[in-house]
This record gives sequence, C-alpha cells and structure tokens, in this order.
Amino acid sequence: MKIGHDEIYEVIARIPSRRVATYGQIAELAGIPGQARRVGYALSALAADTSIPWHRVINAKGMISPRSGSGSGKLQRLLLQKEGIVFDSSGRFDLTRFQWRTG
Repeated sequence: MKIGHDEIYEVIARIPSRRVATYGQIAELAGIPGQARRVGYALSALAADTSIPWHRVINAKGMISPRSGSGSGKLQRLLLQKEGIVFDSSGRFDLTRFQWRTG
C-alpha cells in the first residue's frame, strides 16, 4: 500500500488537544518509519483553512521547526500555548510532559 498525504493527515487528526507529536512519530504511526521529512511535505501541502491540527506536530528537540518566509511558527506557538503547552525561555517544551502517547 502506498502511503500518501491522506494517511499522514489521518494520524495527525488523532493527536489530542494539549498534546504534540514529532514528525518522526507521525511517520512511524503512518507506516513510513524514518520518513519524517515526508510528514513535513504533507503538512506544507495543507490548505490554510484546514481542520487538521498541524500545529501539534513538532520536531524531536521539542521545538517548533522554523519555516522560511512565513509567520506560521508564531501562529503555531500561539495555538499551542492556547492549548496549555508551556514553552521554556529557549522555545522548547517538555516532551515527557506533552508528547502524545499512543496505545
């Protein structure tokens, strides 16, 4: 079975409020382990008015990944803070506290 954007979006849609998942975690759950970059490509293809909670996908360092030429990083931080995600002074948050655990 070929894994496309829709399968990646289905995984992201399951991330609950007040939780985050890493690009690699999403790739693993979508059946494409080791392909975190594909998750990023899928997210970049989302429409601006999507209901997919794209803002809950972060990098393995517990930080928002910067995107060139857009203000999405600021928006992502704001959306996560509204959900109760707490950032430290370096822009990181505690993955042991906020990472989505499945199963």
